Amino acid sequence: MSSRPIILGIVGDSAAGKTTLTKGIAQVLGPDNVTVICTDDYHRYDRTQRAELGITALHPDCNYIDIMQQHLRLLRDGEPILKPVYSHKTGTFDPPQYIKPSRFVIIEGLLGYSTRLARDCYDVKVYLAPPESLRANWKVKRDTMKRGYSAEQVLAEMEKREPDSEQFIRPQRQWADVVVSFYPPNEASGEDSSHLNVRLVLRPTIPHPGFAEILEQTKVDSMQAIRLELDRDMGKPVDVVEVDSHATSEQVSKIEKMICNEIPDLLPFCSREGNPDIGRITGTTGESLQSYPLAVTQLLIAYHMIKAIYLESTKTLPLEGTSV
Repeated sequence: MSSRPIILGIVGDSAAGKTTLTKGIAQVLGPDNVTVICTDDYHRYDRTQRAELGITALHPDCNYIDIMQQHLRLLRDGEPILKPVYSHKTGTFDPPQYIKPSRFVIIEGLLGYSTRLARDCYDVKVYLAPPESLRANWKVKRDTMKRGYSAEQVLAEMEKREPDSEQFIRPQRQWADVVVSFYPPNEASGEDSSHLNVRLVLRPTIPHPGFAEILEQTKVDSMQAIRLELDRDMGKPVDVVEVDSHATSEQVSKIEKMICNEIPDLLPFCSREGNPDIGRITGTTGESLQSYPLAVTQLLIAYHMIKAIYLESTKTLPLEGTSV
């Protein structure tokens, strides 16, 4: 087995769900096995300085991209780093932290794929792309509840950031191996995250599990809650797996087994009885809810992280189970 850490990137715009997905993946793999780093810590300016300079945190010039690249390389080699720390609560910087990488490292943030040197450090690259209306709802809710802003301030800031989002954040989608889009069914509000569908764009840049059986099922049952189709994303051919929020436990178990049977090390993660954290989210009143679309997403990403260990250690692993 490879001894160096496996690096996962999770990139997306502000409030796209990066931290929520990151926490879920860490729960699946075991928190003791995962080091999580947020690239917001590499901001060059604090909140007051950004306002004075008229620059947003989404702009590369507002971030120490060179230091981020250097730290990514060190982490990939298994070396520790002295990481800067940015506090979203105060808008200022805290003392740096000494970070020693665990077996898996998750790098989440805004500009993780912004340069070739950074992209080359990842084993698996994920991009989050929820509908903009849903992201706006999430951002207003988060920033008003946790960061002390009013709804009007949040919406004004999003409008100010939009040019940088379009120029610097959304183009990073093209570099992702997996594009994750949670979305509400039937144009619903999507306030309840346990009722969101998910659309998973699978690019042939890494070997995905074999989902051909799902494709055969969809030919028979047009109402199937889990579907696979061929499509194009940013002009390139891709496979797309969709999981509806109303999928049953039996339907989800089938796709989980398809994923887990390829790698024995994933078997402990295939049972929600054995790993109850898969797909678990906290509701608005603090209750624990189950999201099957989230469970499949977490398991698929965990699959790729564990398979990366085999690919790194053997370099000759047959690409069985590549997507159709």
